[in-house]
Amino acid sequence: MQLKIRKKAKHKSRKPGLSPGELSGFDHTNESEHAEISLIRFSETEIEECKVASVDDMVVPTADDKQVYWYNIDGVNNPNQLLQIEKKYNLHPLLMEDVASAEQRPKMDDYDNCLFLTAKMIRADEASESIYAEQVSFVVFKNLIISFQEKNKVGDVFDPNRERLRLNKGKMRRMGSDYLLYSLLDTIVDHYFVIMEYVGDKLEIIEQEMLSNPSPEKLKEIYKFRRELIYLRKSVWPLREVIVKLERDECCMITEEVKPFLRDVYDHTVQVIETVESIRDILSGIVDVYLSSVSNRMNSVMKVLTIISTIFMPLAFITGLYGMNFDNMPELHNPDGYYVVIGVCVCIAVGMLVYFQRKKWL
Repeated sequence: MQLKIRKKAKHKSRKPGLSPGELSGFDHTNESEHAEISLIRFSETEIEECKVASVDDMVVPTADDKQVYWYNIDGVNNPNQLLQIEKKYNLHPLLMEDVASAEQRPKMDDYDNCLFLTAKMIRADEASESIYAEQVSFVVFKNLIISFQEKNKVGDVFDPNRERLRLNKGKMRRMGSDYLLYSLLDTIVDHYFVIMEYVGDKLEIIEQEMLSNPSPEKLKEIYKFRRELIYLRKSVWPLREVIVKLERDECCMITEEVKPFLRDVYDHTVQVIETVESIRDILSGIVDVYLSSVSNRMNSVMKVLTIISTIFMPLAFITGLYGMNFDNMPELHNPDGYYVVIGVCVCIAVGMLVYFQRKKWL
């Protein structure tokens, strides 16, 4: 049983080492890489969901617009679309550079006209026993959020948010884009607990297998498991810093009304980090159990071999002594000498076994 963390493939259009603003230098003719754009537009009294055909159909809300727009862009492989979004919403080239980078560390940048942050959305695939880590980027305006997901894939962790918007549960329909951002981040962090539960279940199975049948293959699996937990920790730890900055800094798009909710997300992030550390400690304990089990098994084998060798030492001496075949050895001419020697050997072996048993060496 293997637990694999698989990061989604980097976009094929970007080349490493490009300077900001060079998105326009790519070939924009690859229409097959177009991302899927979905819109949820809502207010306290109404909600609308639809698919958006192109970037040209995306709306730039006015300052007095009372509705909140949430555009979810599934796929960042098309530089032409990213360039169009950059121009349409007057985004900084460095911001789009971070959106297009699949290996971006969770971070937050406060620009003049918007707020930008990235996080890792982690999901488990039971079929392949894998954990998928996908980068999600958020661009937040006063009444608009644009979320970028790394690659086209069915489903994400935001379905509970969409359902609450549809059913008008909680405060989401009555609040602004900053509360929607909190809700999305909270969902990402809460899903970490689901992953931790998944990891814990796998860990219990590995622990049972290690106790019943320790083997070098299981040890390799444990070390692979530990490396994957390190990756999870690297995904969660920077997010804690992002939440702290959102809560404590004077961010242009975060109101004082939302900051207490962000504090709750921070507490959940700390709990996830503590859980990861606990699982790493448990893994270290399992490694110690494995080494102890292997050592005990080796000691048991060596004990049996030592007892067998000890029993055969006097027997080998007797048979070697009478195997010299000197003519002046009177026992060689005794017709019952063979049976006497065999009887003596049996008595010595049984006597030594009884002695070892009384000493509790067996």
